[in-house]
Amino acid sequence: MSNKGHNRIACLLILLFGFLLFYIGTDGFRAYTAETARVNQLKGTQPEFPYALLEDSNERTYSISEFEGKYVLITFMYTSCNTVCLQLEFNMGQVYDLIPSQYIGEDIVFLSISFDPERDDPATLNTYKEYFNSDGETWRMATVPDPSELQILIEAFGVIVIPDGNGNFVHNSAFYLVDREGKLVDVMDYQEVETAATTIISVLESEEGE
Repeated sequence: MSNKGHNRIACLLILLFGFLLFYIGTDGFRAYTAETARVNQLKGTQPEFPYALLEDSNERTYSISEFEGKYVLITFMYTSCNTVCLQLEFNMGQVYDLIPSQYIGEDIVFLSISFDPERDDPATLNTYKEYFNSDGETWRMATVPDPSELQILIEAFGVIVIPDGNGNFVHNSAFYLVDREGKLVDVMDYQEVETAATTIISVLESEEGE
């Protein structure tokens, strides 16, 4: 066989290998990025919110059972963040404002969870919530003081948190919708405010008709 023939076979093998890696890496072409694959996996498995004792801006402590019978829209953030968290929480506030008032507090609550409990004590969270007009009740800001419980929670929800060595974190961001039984049922793009609000309203309205 000529060198040209060998080259063709080698190229075909390389293309085939690359195709296979792409198929596996994109979850069978259903996802084109690692983040999308992560979201698809979470939507498929719908993990339950693990036990974690929350401490909020009013110094109250409770588990997710505090919101039993209600949907909970969750973000993960930290107050020292000067990049994505500001937009994330601003957008959370916009979603809050788009949900009809009759559902707020009755059928759905909002919860921003800090993954930096060392710095985000109740007083810090109380100050931070004022920037976004969080009322501390129907939209609460809290942290998980126990590091092991916090780690289990962020792993269950596929939240990536990497210390950068300078007191900050590299992390992903999304809206996480937990249902009335404490199960994660949707992960939404935090930049798509109207889409998130429409999705939530649709879920709540559909239950009214049941």
